[in-house]
Amino acid sequence: MLKACNVFIIVYIEYTEQERCRAMSKTTTMTIRLGMALSDFVSANVGEGGSYENVSEYIRDLIRRDMERAEAEAFHRLKAELTHAFEVPEEAYQPLTAAEVIARNRG
Repeated sequence: MLKACNVFIIVYIEYTEQERCRAMSKTTTMTIRLGMALSDFVSANVGEGGSYENVSEYIRDLIRRDMERAEAEAFHRLKAELTHAFEVPEEAYQPLTAAEVIARNRG
């Protein structure tokens, strides 16, 4: 029988000076629980044998990569919408006044 093992990781988030002015505190502490498989994977990527000096570096890099992925997805959605809009024939468009646009958006 295997015993469950919890690993706690505390993440400190550092803000730039501009972000710090908007934030209530300088850092945020987050606690996460990892099962053994995830904990072993993190351990393999941190320290002498890994690509990162410490767990905080690893977590920050993962978050940055996820932010980049989310931004790329948003860009591709916008690009697809614009591509679709530019493919519509000119005669499909009809002129609208500002009042008509406002009324349409309210309804």
